[in-house]
Amino acid sequence: MRLQTASELLRATDDIESQVEKVSSPLLILHGASDKVTDPSVSKFLYEKASSKDKTLKLYEGGYHCILEGESDEKIFMALDDIVSWLDSRCKNTHSFGLESKFI
Repeated sequence: MRLQTASELLRATDDIESQVEKVSSPLLILHGASDKVTDPSVSKFLYEKASSKDKTLKLYEGGYHCILEGESDEKIFMALDDIVSWLDSRCKNTHSFGLESKFI
């Protein structure tokens, strides 16, 4: 890796890390516990430092970097089910947005 590229990556990482407490919207973090590309501790850090009152961290044992692709069907469907459940639990009252039940 070129030195300037590495320097810019480090600067960007430091900048993001210093502002992670500003994350206040609902947050779902999914991470493969065996990820070799991005350490799961990064997701744990985001979960711990984000100021959101509504945050969820899901670590998938044996899961790697791309948990929705290249994993077993079982792991992919588990992650998709977690995403849908998380969204469903936050969209309980869809009728308040004027949606007809036939469109749901």
